[in-house]
Amino acid sequence: MSGRAALWAPGDLDKLHKALVAEHAALFAYGLLGARTSGALRTRVVDAFESHRARRDQLRSYIVAKGGKPAEADASYALPFFPSDARRAAELAVHLENGVTAAYLELVAAQDVSLRRYAAQAMQDAVLRAYRFRPAQPPAFPGMPAPAPAPTSAATASPSGAGGGLTE
Repeated sequence: MSGRAALWAPGDLDKLHKALVAEHAALFAYGLLGARTSGALRTRVVDAFESHRARRDQLRSYIVAKGGKPAEADASYALPFFPSDARRAAELAVHLENGVTAAYLELVAAQDVSLRRYAAQAMQDAVLRAYRFRPAQPPAFPGMPAPAPAPTSAATASPSGAGGGLTE
């Protein structure tokens, strides 16, 4: 996209910055979750962290290509709640992905077609990650029968001193 920087509308840079700030916040929270989870949940958290890190780095390069200065991450971010068990950790991950999706929604309206494609793909990725963190199937479409409930595993919290964390 660097060759197309001159074609970008001035508002595109602001939209890129908003998406970058959302990625910084997601990385902070996933770092916290990664340190406190284990098992399959931790694997999903680490995968999400790596995806958000790649998006953050790409956004930074787009901003530099536009001639802007990427915002640095804050030292800390306020969480809507602190996860006390695996279920709450998954809820926080869904909340994070919904926030990232909302941030990219504005970037979908960028003047540059390649930025719109990038934002649409980022939104799709975030929605899929959020879906993977949900413990239950989404509701059926109206008129369609609901799927049978899948067996669930009990969520447990390991003692923090035992090298474990929130597991599922």
